[in-house]
Amino acid sequence: MDILSPEPLSCQREAFSLPRDLHYLNAAFMTPLPRQVEEAGLRGMARKRNPAGVSPEDFFREGEEIRRLFSRLVNIPDPARVAILPSVSYGIAVAVRNTYLRPEQNIVLLREQFPSNVYGWRRLARDTGARIRTVGPPEGGVGPGRRGRLWNQRILEAVDQDTGVVALAPVHWTDGTLFDLEAIGSRAREVGAALVVDGTQSVGALPLDVARLQPDALIVGGYKWLLGPYAMGVGYFGPRYLDGLPLEETWIAREGSEDFAGLVDYRDGYQPGAVRFDVGERSNFILAPMLVAALELLLEWRPERIQAYTRALTRPAVEEGGRLGFGLEDEDGRAGHILGIRTPEGMEMASLREALERENVSASLRGSALRVSPHVYNDEEDVEALLRALRGAVGGAVEGS
Repeated sequence: MDILSPEPLSCQREAFSLPRDLHYLNAAFMTPLPRQVEEAGLRGMARKRNPAGVSPEDFFREGEEIRRLFSRLVNIPDPARVAILPSVSYGIAVAVRNTYLRPEQNIVLLREQFPSNVYGWRRLARDTGARIRTVGPPEGGVGPGRRGRLWNQRILEAVDQDTGVVALAPVHWTDGTLFDLEAIGSRAREVGAALVVDGTQSVGALPLDVARLQPDALIVGGYKWLLGPYAMGVGYFGPRYLDGLPLEETWIAREGSEDFAGLVDYRDGYQPGAVRFDVGERSNFILAPMLVAALELLLEWRPERIQAYTRALTRPAVEEGGRLGFGLEDEDGRAGHILGIRTPEGMEMASLREALERENVSASLRGSALRVSPHVYNDEEDVEALLRALRGAVGGAVEGS
């Protein structure tokens, strides 16, 4: 997929409320709320002051708008296949509940995968007797550029005729390693395995086409690259799961729930598509309008433009970081919006942490890497502060040796 855009995106710092002296390179931890998303939440709070103004239609309107906007963002032909969820673990639990495995089957996961897409599968393996097959990168002696390619190859080799589920992400959350979901998804379909994708660390900042990829489930938390609030996300469910059992038996997911006067005429049938998987009280009058505003903003900025912007922005850090002795994956093996920086031999992570604090740089230590994750509010001044911290950490390590 071509992630470059013919219409470059400029820095959008004015759309946020970040202080100028903070170099926030930590979007993979949590993005700050854009001003228009914050304002949507405040309007939602004001609406709750007087519930007499809330109509039955309001329980449905913003939910349908979320489905429509998210479908446009990731190319889902039918918005009814989108569920409104409170978390990634909730969406994964829906998939787990509706996945049936035999004892001889296996579940393919990534090493150090984010736990929301791990614990449910471990439970399913215990309950069915299936085995967890964890695939990690090649160990030792593999330079930048080859690591990601070899990791992808190992995933493809791990998927066999006994594989029932492949559960992974488009990028690794600790260092931005890219996974070839099209090739992996094709292999999963070849053996009849479910492909369950946690898109939380990519959707919104990296293009993803559901119609092309054909995942069985795509779950996305709203508070990271979707620029939305905490405790509200979305999930796409494909044909494998559409007739499944929800985690909750909510009234609003039933046929005819729009008729409030007829709610006591109980119906067993669900609304079409993935609506049956919606969380209870999905009509959150504060969070729902915030997610609508966030999705509208992303459709204006476009993930391919965000990806191009963040990749170009971090290029100086990649080039100089390599010269300073830090380990970084080659550009074609990682995403532009998440950069994993591994310390040179002999440097303690504590030294790097102290150097970042001196420069007021916010980033995350994840696994064996410093995770740098810029967004469109970042500019060259933020990258230069990061480089000063890297130089300072190297200088401190030399002095201490």
